[in-house]
Amino acid sequence: MDRFLTADDLAKTLRQDVREGLTGTPKTLPSKWFYDERGSALFEEITKLEEYYPTRREREILTARAPDIAAATGARTLLELGAGSGEKTRLLLDALSGTLRSYVPVDVSGDFLEEAAAGIAADHPDLTVHAVVADYEQHLHLLPTGERRLIAFLGGTIGNMPPATRVGFLGGLRATMGEGDFLLLGADLVKDTGRLVRAYDDAAGVTAEFNRNVLRVINRELGADFDPAAFEHVARWDEAEEWIEMRLRSTRDQDVRVSGLDLTVPFAAGEETRTEISSKFRRERMEAELGAAGLETAAFWTDAADDFCLVLARPTLD
Repeated sequence: MDRFLTADDLAKTLRQDVREGLTGTPKTLPSKWFYDERGSALFEEITKLEEYYPTRREREILTARAPDIAAATGARTLLELGAGSGEKTRLLLDALSGTLRSYVPVDVSGDFLEEAAAGIAADHPDLTVHAVVADYEQHLHLLPTGERRLIAFLGGTIGNMPPATRVGFLGGLRATMGEGDFLLLGADLVKDTGRLVRAYDDAAGVTAEFNRNVLRVINRELGADFDPAAFEHVARWDEAEEWIEMRLRSTRDQDVRVSGLDLTVPFAAGEETRTEISSKFRRERMEAELGAAGLETAAFWTDAADDFCLVLARPTLD
């Protein structure tokens, strides 16, 4: 397993993100800090909720289209960004078994990644599994290259990037791709506002706990004294940007001490801190952004309800 990201790197990035986010106007915190062990378990619970459709819809498309993906790409290497547990990846691994020689899962959590990679290696003994601990937004140029790669970026995670960051990321990804490489991109689609909001504000309050978990991470890692119960979960649809925003709203005037940064942060009653954006796409917007990055659409698939899409893209021919 290669490590381009250490625990010290993560700690440094957390300190920088929290300082910049909590001293900015308006306040923000990056969504990647939701995902400690508790946060990851909460997200797994979210994916099973009736209101949260993206995981089910993406799996539906993969189940139906994995043979088409294998036929179109003939991939010898599957490189997965933000691999996580690799559950959906198994659909691709099975479909690609005729050509695939190596699987490269990439994630920031080394312990979790090692466990998931070991499970896949045990189930696919003929496959070389080469796990990489890295931040795919920073380390694209360091990731393994190879013949006929299929780069998978699933789960709608592309929507968590602001548009300018997203276009830069896709351009950086394109710069690493050679002839015969493909990108498989999962993205959520624009739909009824009520359904979108409910997916991020479930009746059981699981997403609210997931949102507040970022405060618990900061408490533990940076010696802060956030009272998570003093912040309300807010999920709002931004019509102009076509994204869902998750926020934490302070229920009272309060000062929070972050000892690890020697920082005291005032919150006014009703003040909101943005913790996540989740962009939703229309086909023309997705293809325009891919085109701007030097990628062209080879296939565009949706589930039966047109809730989610998988886009298979390749480098544009000069």
